[in-house]
Amino acid sequence: MRRSLALVVVAALVCSTQGVPVKPPARAANRFPDGFHLGAATAAFQIEGAWNEDGKGESIWDHMLHAQPNLTKDSGNGDVAADSYHKYKEDVQLLVGLNANCYRFSLSWPRILPTGDTNVINQAGIDYYNNVINELLANGIEPMVTLYHWDLPQELQKLGGWPNIELADYFLEYARIAFENFGDRVQLWLTFNEPNMFCNGYSSATDFAPGANASGIADYMMAKTILLAHARVYRLYDQHFRFKQRGKVGITLDGAWYEPLTNSKEDADASERQLQFEVGLWANPIFSSQGNFPKVVRQRVAANSKKEGRARSRLPTLSPSEIHLIKGTADFFGLNHYFSSFITSGSSGQEPSKLHDAGVVTSTIPGYPTAYWITDVPWGLRKLLNWVHDTYPGYPIFVTENGWADPPGVLNDTGRIHYLRGYVSAILRAINEDGVPMIGYTSWSLIDNLEWMDGYTMKFGLYSVDYDDPERPRTPKASVAVLADIYKNKAVPWKDFENANTTPPS
Repeated sequence: MRRSLALVVVAALVCSTQGVPVKPPARAANRFPDGFHLGAATAAFQIEGAWNEDGKGESIWDHMLHAQPNLTKDSGNGDVAADSYHKYKEDVQLLVGLNANCYRFSLSWPRILPTGDTNVINQAGIDYYNNVINELLANGIEPMVTLYHWDLPQELQKLGGWPNIELADYFLEYARIAFENFGDRVQLWLTFNEPNMFCNGYSSATDFAPGANASGIADYMMAKTILLAHARVYRLYDQHFRFKQRGKVGITLDGAWYEPLTNSKEDADASERQLQFEVGLWANPIFSSQGNFPKVVRQRVAANSKKEGRARSRLPTLSPSEIHLIKGTADFFGLNHYFSSFITSGSSGQEPSKLHDAGVVTSTIPGYPTAYWITDVPWGLRKLLNWVHDTYPGYPIFVTENGWADPPGVLNDTGRIHYLRGYVSAILRAINEDGVPMIGYTSWSLIDNLEWMDGYTMKFGLYSVDYDDPERPRTPKASVAVLADIYKNKAVPWKDFENANTTPPS
C-alpha cells in the first residue's frame, strides 16, 4: 500500500515538472466542502425557561403570554419551556450525538440586561452564556450566537419597541456587552433573526409579541430601526473587536420560494416582487451594491400611501448617509427556509399591509408532502439559494434554519427524514452543481420547543421533549440517526441523494 502511494506521488511530481498541472479530483456532488458547518439551532425564549430566575427581566413574550394566556393554541408559555437553562449540558450532549460541529443559539437580551439598558447588568445571565459557550467548545462544537431572536425586554417596549428609532442605540450597547464578554470564543454572530417575521408583532394584535396591531405602518417603521441597529453593531464589531476576535457578523433573513403559477411575465414579476418585499426589504440595503430599500417596494408603498390620502409614504426614507452606513454590513448571508408556494399577481391581505402592497396571491403547490404551513419542496430551496446568490453576489450563505414539524408523540418521524434528506441534498446541488457559495447548515430544531403562538402543539425537534414530565426528558427521534450519519460522513448517501427531488420543474 505504501509503495503504491509512493508511485502515485512520484508520478504526480513528474507530471508537474513536465508542465502538466496536477488537478485534484473533483468533490463528489453529494459531499460538503471542507470546513462546512453542520449542526442544529434553537432560540432562548423557546427552550430556556427560567423566565424570572437569577435576575432575568421580563420579555415582551413573557408579558404577552402572561397577560393573555389563551393566545397560544394550548395556553402554553415559556416559563419553564424545555428547561434548557438548567439542562444545557445535557443539550450539548445531544449535539454530540448528532455529530454536530456547530450550534446556533440566541442570547436572551433581558437575561443579560433586565431593563434593556446598561444601568442593570445581570452577571448571572452572562455567567450562564459563558457556561454554555465553554461547554460547547469543550465538546468540539462551534457556537453561533444570535443577538436577537424576538425576546425584546418589556421595559423597551414601553418606549414603543422597534418602531422607535432610539432602540438602535439600546441594541448597540447590548451588542457591545455581548462582544466584550463572549467574543473571545465566538466566531460567528448574527444580529437579528427574521425581522420579516417579528415585524408581525407590530402589524397584528394576536400573531406575535407585542401585539401592537399597526399593519402596514409600524412594521415598515421598524424596518429602518432594525437596519440601522444591525449596521451600527456591524460597524462597532469592525472597528473595535474584529482585529482581536477575528469573527464574522451576519444577519438571518427568512424566505420562501415563490414559483410563478404560469409561464407568464406577470407571474414571474409577481414572484420577484414578493421576494423583494419579503427578503429584499431587509437584504437590499445591506447586501446590494446600490443599497436602499428595493425600488419596487419604495414605488408601490408610496403609490398606495398616496391613494390612501397620506401625506407621506408608510415606508420611511433612508438618507444618503444612512444608505452608506448600512450598505455592506455583513460578512455572510443567514437564510431560514421552510416552504415554497405558487404565486400570481392579485390582491390579498388587509389594507394597509405589506402583503397588500406586494399585490400577490399565493397558493399551495400540489403533489408535495405538507405539514402545517410547511411544504416538502427541496427544489424550492435550491432555486432560492440561486436567487440570493444571483441577486446579492459576493456573500457566502449559511442556512440557519430549515425543518419539519410533526404533531406530538411522533418518534418515528419519517416525514422529517424525507424532508431533511431532500433539503440537504438541494443544498449540496446548489453548492456543487450551481456554484452557490455556502458555509453552513443548522437544522431547526435541536429539541421540541415552544413554537410561539402554536404553543407546544407543533414539534420541530430532532429530539423529543416530554412536556408532561417536570424533568423534561429528551428522547432521540428516528431522524437523529439519519442526520448524524450525514454529519459524520459530510455527505448524503448516494441513493438518498439521487432520489431527492432537487431538480426544479421545467
